[in-house]
Amino acid sequence: MADRKAFLLRIDDKLWRELEAWAQEEFRSVNGQIEFVLKRAVDERKKRRKPE
Repeated sequence: MADRKAFLLRIDDKLWRELEAWAQEEFRSVNGQIEFVLKRAVDERKKRRKPE
């Protein structure tokens, strides 16, 4: 398993509730959902930055 970095994240309560509901729909923890969303965003950014 890859190394993981622990850090404190302050997040708006409304956003937390949205992420929590989304995570439940996809059978993930909120932490897992945040990691999933961030990873997807980074992958999309990499795709956009590739030279043609």
